[in-house]
Amino acid sequence: MGWFGFWFTILFLVVLFFLLKTLIIIPERENGIMERLGKFHSVLSPGWHILIPLVDEVSYRHEIREQVLDVPAQSCITKDNIQVEVDGLVYIKVMDAQQASYGIGDYRLAAVNLAQTTMRSEMGKLTLNQSFSERENLNQTVVTEIDRASDPWGIKVLRYEIMNIIPSEHVVQTLEKQMEAERSRRAEVTLATAHKESVSLVSEGERQEMINISEGEKLKRVNEAEGRAQEIAILAEATAFGVRRVAAAIAKPSGTKAVQMRIMQQYLTEFGKICSKANVSVVPGELANIKGFFQGINQVSQTMDGGDSSKGGA
Repeated sequence: MGWFGFWFTILFLVVLFFLLKTLIIIPERENGIMERLGKFHSVLSPGWHILIPLVDEVSYRHEIREQVLDVPAQSCITKDNIQVEVDGLVYIKVMDAQQASYGIGDYRLAAVNLAQTTMRSEMGKLTLNQSFSERENLNQTVVTEIDRASDPWGIKVLRYEIMNIIPSEHVVQTLEKQMEAERSRRAEVTLATAHKESVSLVSEGERQEMINISEGEKLKRVNEAEGRAQEIAILAEATAFGVRRVAAAIAKPSGTKAVQMRIMQQYLTEFGKICSKANVSVVPGELANIKGFFQGINQVSQTMDGGDSSKGGA
């Protein structure tokens, strides 16, 4: 039994070894490279495969999913001689497992190094401001250059993303001073522009105010002149109407006597006012003058009556 158990165990291990070397399973996310007697034979797709023990061997396994590789930070000199640190991420995918196995030793390391050298070259073509503003174009340029160089490796560079562009400490301080000076300049320009606009608006307002005042004065004078003209016209019309009424009244019978009586009444009224306001008694030197005055008025009245009667007779 002892020898039987020993040889049975040896036989079981040999059979297990041959089974492990014969049957192989490739996961869904990988491709395998099978070599027969050390020479490439075929690419093993995901699934299970039967190999010839001691003849066939799976030499390489490649991840066929998209891979993300970290590109370490590197020092670059821009077109305007500013030193910056640039790092990023490169996304690749194995398209041909055979070329990825035999075209290059380590396609991951090669892709990272190629990304660094390409980025250093492209940064030298741009100024610092352009490297910040044209980051998308820079990423696309790096992808194009890496993809062209890595085509024999059986990989595809999907995209490249710049993570950070960090200038040196001295450059950062210089940029901060420059930005502060630029902000101060813009503030002064803004204040000067605001003062200019303020002065312009004030002068325009004063000008408009003077125009409005002059227009108001002009309109006021025109209105006053028109009012005086209307007043004069109304007074002249009223005076003419009154004169016509007086003339019409005088032309009536006993009109002349009424006028005579009105004149004498007005004379006596005015004479009484003079006497009441005088400090001394005023007595006419010749009382006959009063009598002559009334006689003169009487003659005027008779003359006017004679003229009216002659007109009536005619």
